[in-house]
Parts: sequence; structure tokens; C-alpha cells
Amino acid sequence: MLKTPQSREFWLLACVALLVIGTGLGLRAPWPADEPRFVLVAKQMWESGDWWFPHRGQELYSDKPPLYFWLLGMSYALVRDWTVAFLLPSLLAALGTLWLTFDLARRLWGHRAGLWAAAAVLCTFQFVYQAKRAQIDPTVVFFITLGFYGLARHLLLGPHWRWFWAGCFAAGLGVISKGVGFLALFALLPYAWMRWRGWQGLSVPAPRGAGRWALGGVAFLVAIGLWLGPMLWMALSDGDPAHRAYVDDLLVRQTATRYAESWHHNQPFWYFARVVAVSWLPFSLLLPWLFKPWREAWRARDARVWWPLASCVLVLLFFSLSSGKRDMYILPALPMLALAAAPFLPDLLERRGVRRALFALSLLLGLGLLAAGVAALVAEPGFELKLEAGRGMADGQDGLWWALAAMGSAITAAALWLQPQRAVTLTATMSAVLWCGWGLAIAPQLDGESSARDLMREVRELVGPQAEVGLVAWREQNLLQARGPTVEFGFKRTPVQQWNAAVAWASAAPGARRLFVREVPALANCLQRARAQPVGVANRRTWRLVSAPDIPADCRALPEAADAAVEPDPDA
Repeated sequence: MLKTPQSREFWLLACVALLVIGTGLGLRAPWPADEPRFVLVAKQMWESGDWWFPHRGQELYSDKPPLYFWLLGMSYALVRDWTVAFLLPSLLAALGTLWLTFDLARRLWGHRAGLWAAAAVLCTFQFVYQAKRAQIDPTVVFFITLGFYGLARHLLLGPHWRWFWAGCFAAGLGVISKGVGFLALFALLPYAWMRWRGWQGLSVPAPRGAGRWALGGVAFLVAIGLWLGPMLWMALSDGDPAHRAYVDDLLVRQTATRYAESWHHNQPFWYFARVVAVSWLPFSLLLPWLFKPWREAWRARDARVWWPLASCVLVLLFFSLSSGKRDMYILPALPMLALAAAPFLPDLLERRGVRRALFALSLLLGLGLLAAGVAALVAEPGFELKLEAGRGMADGQDGLWWALAAMGSAITAAALWLQPQRAVTLTATMSAVLWCGWGLAIAPQLDGESSARDLMREVRELVGPQAEVGLVAWREQNLLQARGPTVEFGFKRTPVQQWNAAVAWASAAPGARRLFVREVPALANCLQRARAQPVGVANRRTWRLVSAPDIPADCRALPEAADAAVEPDPDA
């Protein structure tokens, strides 16, 4: 593997990627917003053996297709430790995305361009942040990139019908992971236009044969059918109305309705411009210098540059047209953008202005981390007080601030030593320090509170090993981290509905049952009058324990209209 300089460069990049993304694996539990939910669903699948209809607690979970949960279950089957298993799919998907980016750029423009394209993706803040989390996005980015790779092998480097069919199949797998896997097929639109206009860089001869093109659609549908066919057959034949409702919600409300009339995460049309500018640093710093070579590539009708760039624009446009937006939605466009930039990166990184911009970013980040850490250690700035209050951190818990100061010192020292002349090495150093520091020092210190592990341990210590605990207005991390006998009363039900059911349950055995309740406006008065025992603050929420005999009579069956004052969800 290491016989040639090119192979050594590739494996060096692979080792750096594994270090940056994999550091911290097994050192923390799932955190909100999405991680506890997905791990809870996968854990219940594993324990129940029901792999077709996901559950969150006692309710069916219809927000997402199940492929990602299957991958989590496969990871657990491999390592038998959820603390390690829950991050494996994201790690492997991110490494796979980097390899696909490298290999496609290498085939189009050579080995060095492939290395720079993969390095551009690896250095992007949002890519690494998502790769170190157990969200579906790294997995769907891999499938979309694999679909795009298969199409490129056929449309630019082919004809290669097997790769075309494989790309369409990968897009279908992306659909059953998060629904938007079909975005890879958007690349067919600029290809058709470029072929019609006679652009350079497309496959020669042009792929022909309507039947073989149609097989791409068949491959796409076959991949979706691996899950959709058996699931629909079971849901429509077993007579269970809950399964019918699951199908309707998943296939209609959570897809078309959510895109066309989103009910949360509403943002303006230009929202993703800010995401690219900030979350895609340091790669986004290069964009002003890329406009000129991209303009020249347009004039030269170079499809190798503009086909991935046009596909990137289509992905951005697709998500911008929906009112519901989250920053990670556009991550599938990042490998496409890196491919469009790949042939120009070697020369671009030699320019003085580019090196100065990268140097300035690293120095500012290092000084910012150092200043924040020192300020929190020697004084009590507002951001420290806010974080400690919201996270329930004990006074004098300074390990977090020492870690920030150490990371900032390391990045600042590297910047002063390497100077702008070696800004590329400095950028790699900055990324390694930032993400290794996060995985080894920051995340483990925040884990007890962020995962609700400490909170649920405290609950069990307060109620004793045999008592049953009923969860009211709970979040997924509470059920996932619960110890001992635990009962919940539905997740989608309102806090008042859960409270009424929980009070009746606790009253049936008041000596052996306690209620663990999130403090929400609809329940605040009853909790205060019941002298509910404070447990602590976790995930920006206050939690209390209450016994049935302490609940006032007029609080045992609250009117559901009280739910009108429910607080906004901090995890949303």
C-alpha cells in the first residue's frame, strides 16, 4: 500500500481523516436533538425484533424511513456497546464520502486534485461536526455522493452502464434513509442540457439505448422497494390501524407536506448562503478566488467542472424553495462543490491572498478559544454563567475552560510558528486540534449533562432500586438513559394528557411509584403546590420528582386546554 509516493499521500490523508473524525468514539453517549431519538428507536428494534415498524417508546415513530436504524442495529451487533455503535455509521459514511470524492476527482484531473478535493471536504467544519454525530445526514450524504459518483462514471468517464445503474440504486438507498436520496438524480438535468449544447468532457460516445436508461429507474425503485414493498404489504394486510396511520404519516405528511408546508425550522430563502459562508469554513474562504476559473471553465464549456457545480446549485435551490430549513440539509452539495473546485485547488493554495485568509481564520479561532477559556477561568463572564446555568454545571467545574484555553493556545502557537507561508499545514493543524480536542476533552466533560445520564442516575438514587418511575413530558434521552423500572405515557401526547394518565397510574400504587416530570407551564402550578422535589437541570430543562399522595385533588385530572401554554422545545 505504501510503495509509491501517491499511495503514501493517500494513506496519510486517510489516517488524518480517521483521527479527526474518529477521535472521541466511545467517550460520550447520544446527545439531543436527534441522537437519543435515533438510538432509542434502534435499541427498541433490537430488543423487540420488530425491524419494519420503528417505535419511540410505546408509539410508532414515522418521521424517518428505517435504513439508518438498521445500520445502527448492525453496528450494535458488531460491537455490542451502544456507546461505540451509535457513531459507527456516521464515521464509516464520512470516510466513504471522502474516498468517493477523492477517487472521482483523481479520475477526472489526477491524483493531486483528488487529494485536495477530499481534503477540502475534510477541513469543512460542518462536515466533520456532522460526521462526529449520530444523525442521518452523514449516511444520506454518502448515498447521494455514491449515486453522483455512479452517474459520473457513466456520464463523464463512460459510458459505463453498470455504474449508472449502481448510482441509481444508491439514490434509492438514500431515499429509504432520509427521503432525499433522489437528489443524486438531479445531476441528470444539467447533463442532458450539456449534451444537447455539445459541451466538452462528457463521455464519448454518448450513452444510447432507451431500455438501458430505463433500467436506471428500475434500479432506483428496486432499492426503495427493498423496504417499502414488505412494509406496505404488512401494514395493509394485518388490519392494524396504527400501521395504516404510520404509512400515511411517513409517506405523505413527513415527505411532501413537510417540504411544501413545513411546520417548523422556518427560514428565509437566502438562509443557506449564511450556512455556506460560515459552516463551510475554511473551504468557503476559497470561493471568491474560484469565481474566475469557474467563469473560464464556463466559456470553455468544460462539463467536468460545471456538471458537479450545476448539480450543487440544484441541491441548494431545492432546499431553499422549502420554508423549512436546517443547516445540515445542504451537506450533500459539499462533495459536488469540492469536485468543481478540485482542478484549481493546487494553484489556488499557492496564492498569497488565499494563504493569508486561511492564516487569519486559524489565528482568530485560536485567539478566540484562548480568550474564552482564560476569561472563564479568571472571571465569570456572561457566557460562562449562561452555559453553567443552562447545563446544570457545578460551580468551579473548570475543566471545560482549561480545555478551551489549551486548544486556543495550541492553534495560536501553530499560527505564529507556521505563518501565512505554510497556511495549508496550519489549516490541517487547526482542524486536528479543534476536533481532537472536542472529542477527547470537551465532549466527555459535557456528556453527563448533555446525554441526561447523570440526571437519570440521580433519579434512580433518589427513588431507590425497586420503585417504578413514570416519565411525564419526557425527552428521548430520559428513556434511553433510564435505570431500573420505568414507564412512559406516550411521547406525542401533550404534557397534560401524559400527566393525567401518569397520576392515575401512580395513584394505583402510591408507595411504589414516583413521577419524574419536566417543569412546563401547563404543570408548573401543580408541581409547586405538590412540593415536588427538584432533581436538577439538564438539556436546558428543569426536572422534578413527585409522589401521588402529594398531588392536590384539583390537579389529578387537568383540563387539556391548559396545554396551550406549553413551552417551545429547546431541541427543535
